[in-house]
Amino acid sequence: MRKVILLVLLLAMCLPSFADSDYTLVTVKVTDDRGKPVDRANVRLVFKQGRRKLTMKKIKRSWELKTTQEGTAKLPGIPKGDILIQVTAKNHQSFGETFTIEEDEKLVEVSLKPPQAPYSVHGPNDPRAKAK
Repeated sequence: MRKVILLVLLLAMCLPSFADSDYTLVTVKVTDDRGKPVDRANVRLVFKQGRRKLTMKKIKRSWELKTTQEGTAKLPGIPKGDILIQVTAKNHQSFGETFTIEEDEKLVEVSLKPPQAPYSVHGPNDPRAKAK
């Protein structure tokens, strides 16, 4: 019984050190230009630079995941600092921006625009077509 209590106390002491660490919980919420959630959008986060304690273990520098039906993607425990967020989705323009994240929890809201109309040098945009 004493070993179980000792183990629980040891684990309880380790949890606050993680909470005060150099890591953050990031949630990316992806919507379209009308405010509707975009599901199955590709979300890529790349840790650029930041502050973290010197340790001997390697840290993961990039994460890729898809949004849920509510348009959210959650990443627990990534290092605080400059984080590049890229979002791509079918029938939407892509998004990419670097955020400086210093909070313990951060909600990043991304609004995707509809795709641009195609542009061609042939047809009405062709300067030779107007000359005729």
